[in-house]
Amino acid sequence: MKIAIIASCFLPIIDGVTVSGLQRLRVLSQWGHEVRLFCPDYSRLEKSYPNWRDFTGKILPGVKIINLASDSFVGLDYEPNVNRCSYQTVIKELKEFQPDIIHVDEPERLYVGFCRLAGVNYAKQVGIPCVCFFRTNFLDYLGDYFPLPSPIFAAIKYLLRKLIVWVYNSYDLTLVSSKITHAKIKELGINNTRYSNLISFDAANFQKCLIKPNFWQSNYGISQIDKLVKIVFLGRLYPDKGWDFTLSAMTSLSQQIDLTKVAIIVAGDGPMRSQIAVKLNKLAPHVHFMGRVSPGNVPALLTNCDLHVTTSEKETRGLTILEAFAAGIPVLAPNSGGVVENIQNGRNSYLYTPGDRSDFINKLKILVENADLRQRMGQQAKLSVKEYSWENSIRNLVNIWQEAIDRPLMNLNPTMGYLNNEQ
Repeated sequence: MKIAIIASCFLPIIDGVTVSGLQRLRVLSQWGHEVRLFCPDYSRLEKSYPNWRDFTGKILPGVKIINLASDSFVGLDYEPNVNRCSYQTVIKELKEFQPDIIHVDEPERLYVGFCRLAGVNYAKQVGIPCVCFFRTNFLDYLGDYFPLPSPIFAAIKYLLRKLIVWVYNSYDLTLVSSKITHAKIKELGINNTRYSNLISFDAANFQKCLIKPNFWQSNYGISQIDKLVKIVFLGRLYPDKGWDFTLSAMTSLSQQIDLTKVAIIVAGDGPMRSQIAVKLNKLAPHVHFMGRVSPGNVPALLTNCDLHVTTSEKETRGLTILEAFAAGIPVLAPNSGGVVENIQNGRNSYLYTPGDRSDFINKLKILVENADLRQRMGQQAKLSVKEYSWENSIRNLVNIWQEAIDRPLMNLNPTMGYLNNEQ
């Protein structure tokens, strides 16, 4: 199969979308498929990502990464997005490649950059399917980046909702990897949806990892934390990840437990790093910032921690939850969004009421002070993700692609109709 993937982001930026994107390419390459992946050019962020060229060109057999001219995404310098002129490169490469199917990740973000529906018109002209993947609910994130007066905010959100629904309904199929998110976007008005298990992690890497004495000293030069309770925050240090709530809650937590017995591990990077560092270092003596951790090092890092905390309320799925479970450690997470999909509250992890500092603190305190509970929850967590593997999830995706290729185009999106897919 020849697959063209148009993506809103790729490595070296590390998050759930990019890490899963790389694994998808690896498996597709192993199975003999040909792939062209289009993504933003990261040369303007070379100071932060000096290795970005490692993820461009022919990175795997049959796989070629094509970087597109980019600008900042809605004014955020650390978030590049494709620009309007770069779409000519997409068309040129598609004509040369002649794919069997086009797959588009985060089409609404790409629409903002390209000023057009990515892939749809070309697919219609040559008679191939064009499907998309719902990865991020940008409506939920709007307030984190654009604090506006209520009437203006409400008007912008209404218009943005209309645009997002139109964009997704313009594709032959909208794929989603979370049952919770699936129900939510159907309610939003996206009516060409299909849920499938399309997310996973490299289970083999987690199975090989063991808790090791002196792990932190040997691997990261961090001493005297082996006997401490290690709380890990894994993810990008961005406003939408709930860090304002985290910092506020941790301030209160410091009044209820002895934080000299806790090590706080922050694995990730982003524009909030300095702010987070200043506040956490005032609260606890053992705070360690790991920066960007390569995907290959995540299994060992998580396995040698005691629990994972996330306060992000807007995830469509939550890869770090699955990874923590695979490492055998429990999670504390808000009862909101796709992160709850695999959490059995009180059995393999704890959910707290979103925005409720008291509930967050009480449950974190229980986890910190009860090693036996953490161990029991961790064992149950590991059992709960047995069915996840890249082979299974990508086989599901390939099967969906093949069905789309084999099916008459007019039947892919019976509600909208293929001829209505573009203005």
